[in-house]
Amino acid sequence: MDLSLIVLVVIIAALAFDFTNGFHDTANAMATSIATGALRPKVAVAISAVLNLVGAFLSVEVAKTISGGIVDDTKVTPVVVFAGLVGAILWNLVTWLVGLPSSSSHALFGGLIGATWVASGSDAVHFAQVVRKVLIPAVASPLVAGLVAVVGTFLVYRITAKVRQDVVGKSFKRAQVLSASLVSLAHGTNDAQKTMGVITLVLISSGTLAAGSGPPLWVVLSAGLAIAFGTYMGGWRIIHTMGRKITDVQTPQGFAAEASAAATILASSHLGFALSTTHVCSGGVIGSGVGRRLAEVRWSVAGRMALAWLLTLPAAAAVGAVAAKVATLGTVGTVVVGLVLIAAALGIWLWSRRNPVTPHSVAPEAEQPVPVAA
Repeated sequence: MDLSLIVLVVIIAALAFDFTNGFHDTANAMATSIATGALRPKVAVAISAVLNLVGAFLSVEVAKTISGGIVDDTKVTPVVVFAGLVGAILWNLVTWLVGLPSSSSHALFGGLIGATWVASGSDAVHFAQVVRKVLIPAVASPLVAGLVAVVGTFLVYRITAKVRQDVVGKSFKRAQVLSASLVSLAHGTNDAQKTMGVITLVLISSGTLAAGSGPPLWVVLSAGLAIAFGTYMGGWRIIHTMGRKITDVQTPQGFAAEASAAATILASSHLGFALSTTHVCSGGVIGSGVGRRLAEVRWSVAGRMALAWLLTLPAAAAVGAVAAKVATLGTVGTVVVGLVLIAAALGIWLWSRRNPVTPHSVAPEAEQPVPVAA
């Protein structure tokens, strides 16, 4: 296949992944605000989409980690990057179908690692960097966000214990608009950059950019628009899980969960850690449930999420490896991989229509004052 054509195909696939990342991870920013009634579902995803786009322009440190830190860009071809994206996209779609908030970031890392390993050998994967900038943040970030949310939730309820409950509910609904918006902005600074990094990687591997280059402006803009559009589409299945199935979220704890997640994500983006915003926000939601007295945390749901987190990187790596094995056989192999991806995506979407989850499904059942625990 002509080099310029495969580069174009990879860029389209990368933006398709970015789109799935958007609707897969909308729940990270907006699930708790929707669950408490602080924001209406459609308004929430619109705000999140705009701020994801803005966040994409604030930093490129994570993009540099992807384009030159995880794999050796001198041993990666556009076909290999395409195969890695196939693994990431399929895992995103499968976990979206079952409503599990797994990590789009780790799906991308897994797909790239598996494809690169098969195509170029294990020495093309920078395992020390994978451990330092992917695996350690994957374990630490939900614990940090959860701990901050526990403390924040406890303090919020102690401070407001003697305040009228209706006043507390209304006040924290307004505060949640700000905290959820900050999470969306932080999400853009971290997740949008991952696609920037992939496109930059393929431009470097094709010789279009010099090794070590940062993402050009058009890459930043296209990645920001793709994740914003995906975010606006909603991803209601995962919003339903994050907002309603882990714990019953009240406005003060929703604010604490969102504030802790935003702080963790922004700090990691500044340091260039390509962490999972899903892990961070899920940790914040669980921590807010632990921090509120008498709150029920549904640990069975949390356990299923943790299992999905453990499987994400190796599962995406396996699919990426198989895709790379086929795609590197030549033009026919690349076309076959592309057709399989399209067929699988269509099949998953049609399957999802059998049991649709809509904005109405995730909105509060009634416009009533939110009770606040002392």
